[in-house]
Amino acid sequence: MNSEKTYGINEVGNSVVAHDIHEILASALPWNSLFGKTVLVSGASGMIPSYVVYVLLALNDTQNAGINVRGLVRNGAKARAILGDVVDRPDFALIEQDVATAFVLDEPVDLIVHGASPARPALHSNSPVDTIRANVQGAFNLLDACVASDGAHFVLMSSAEVYGQRPDDANLVSEDSYGAVDILNPRACYTEGKRAAETIAVSYHAQYKVPITIARFGHIFGPGMALDDGRVQADFAADVIAHRDITLNSDGSARRTYTYLADAVAGMFSALLLGENTAYNISDRDGFISIRDLAHAFTAARPHHELQVRYSEQVDISKYNPIQGQGLDDSRLRALGWTPHVGLSAGLDRTIAWHEERAAR
Repeated sequence: MNSEKTYGINEVGNSVVAHDIHEILASALPWNSLFGKTVLVSGASGMIPSYVVYVLLALNDTQNAGINVRGLVRNGAKARAILGDVVDRPDFALIEQDVATAFVLDEPVDLIVHGASPARPALHSNSPVDTIRANVQGAFNLLDACVASDGAHFVLMSSAEVYGQRPDDANLVSEDSYGAVDILNPRACYTEGKRAAETIAVSYHAQYKVPITIARFGHIFGPGMALDDGRVQADFAADVIAHRDITLNSDGSARRTYTYLADAVAGMFSALLLGENTAYNISDRDGFISIRDLAHAFTAARPHHELQVRYSEQVDISKYNPIQGQGLDDSRLRALGWTPHVGLSAGLDRTIAWHEERAAR
């Protein structure tokens, strides 16, 4: 095993990402349990799934892990633009297909990480059928592939939205606390799709003994986050990069748990490799702040721009998540030994730096 090799900018094309991957690999985890495995990552060009791909390939580069990575994507051209030279590696293969369409793998796999899902809020409003179909039918298709592979482990990238709206929205929510969802609101396509995917996963575990891990991600930000994503963390990043004052479309009192991408991915691998529970919140409790405070934190990340936080009027609130509080309790994850290494302030700096480096190139 060659432990002296490093995983750097040549592999991922960006110094921020290279540093992130190096920190994730430094986590005290039993990485060797992944050695020699074939891993399928759906939605491989997405923000979180792409980091999963980078970590697995970095294990090959630094520890001769012998992992074969398969990236399932709907748009091959987009995936190549995002993943770059990764798609031409001999230990990686790109599979171009919609996860909601039935398919048969041409080889058995040992692990499937299901990250394919329309995450942009605009898609939940404009394409609710496509959103719920990707989450529900995609779960069926990939779990069928787990069964066909004689019990491959299934990891579902779920969401904080499965908790719905609770009377105690001001408090952090644990993995066994659920609230209400207005099922007649088309925007519930995402929430109900994720809820259904979780139930489908536990059903396959009960009937077919498929090992499952459910990772419920909070609000994640970091490299790979598109500036036109539609979520506030992307909007604020776009404003700072453009040297533009941040304008809030509400009073900014709603609170969310904002977690840096590298911390979140390290958390997911902790749940996969060490966890004994079915579901884990993937979130940093220290990032539980209001949208207003997040806006100020973004401006503080580049104080020399001297940006202000302003408020708009007459906003269509129907486009936004009505839940005032959506903070995740990370106690179960921390009990595994996970702790965030980057945090909110440094994470915001790295996120902006990633965009700045790309623009400079």
